[in-house]
Amino acid sequence: MLEVCSEVLVITHDTLAEGTHFSQEADMADVAWKLVAVNLSDLAAKGAEPLGVLLGHSLGRDDARFVAGLGEALAAFNVPLLGGDTVRAEGARTFGMTAIGRATHVPVPDRRMAAPGEAVWLTGTLGRAMLGFEGSTEHAQAFARPCPRLAEGRALAPLVGAMMDVSDGLLLDCWRLAMASQVTINLESAAVPVADRTRADECMRWGDDYELLFTLPDGQLPPIAASRIGAVGSMNIPALFLDGSILTPADKLGYQH
Repeated sequence: MLEVCSEVLVITHDTLAEGTHFSQEADMADVAWKLVAVNLSDLAAKGAEPLGVLLGHSLGRDDARFVAGLGEALAAFNVPLLGGDTVRAEGARTFGMTAIGRATHVPVPDRRMAAPGEAVWLTGTLGRAMLGFEGSTEHAQAFARPCPRLAEGRALAPLVGAMMDVSDGLLLDCWRLAMASQVTINLESAAVPVADRTRADECMRWGDDYELLFTLPDGQLPPIAASRIGAVGSMNIPALFLDGSILTPADKLGYQH
């Protein structure tokens, strides 16, 4: 975050790498869309209004498709391309993007601000990206073209204790929230909305959902559609609990970079 005159700017950067985040056969229009979406999701978690993006582009196959998808995403989210750079590289390609946003509420929401006694909430349904990646036509767009929760983030910004987006799996991101806020997070698996209840555990670990995870004072309802999935507690040591059992990163909670 950066304070400029009377505004607080939120600046984030994310990268997509071939072979890690997308395959050689991927539609480059979808890759471009996702690059925009994952960066804007970070702004959404801060309740920020996007002002523009900067692109680092590796020239290669299907550049016209990439440009088409980029244009579609920028138009869909009403975000201008402010500039960037292009480079021709051998081997696997990487694409980087920096997104700049304006904070709509100060203090800006942060993962370090969860407090004991608050409830834990989640937007959307987990596991749709996983099923889309596996070939489900119903959920294909959830993986290829996720939609950042920008409006929801702005609505929540003045109300939440802590907030972050779920990109690497609910369980791993809840553990990160607990560590950052020095609290315990107690999740109830039956309360977590998932796309396939028979694979609920996978849905909570797979990631790529780009939903918002946030806390509110107990008894306060969010102004947007969301599910209450647990509660914030206090202990001498921060921890994550699922249905009463403690979890750690050794339990492979999600996607580790």
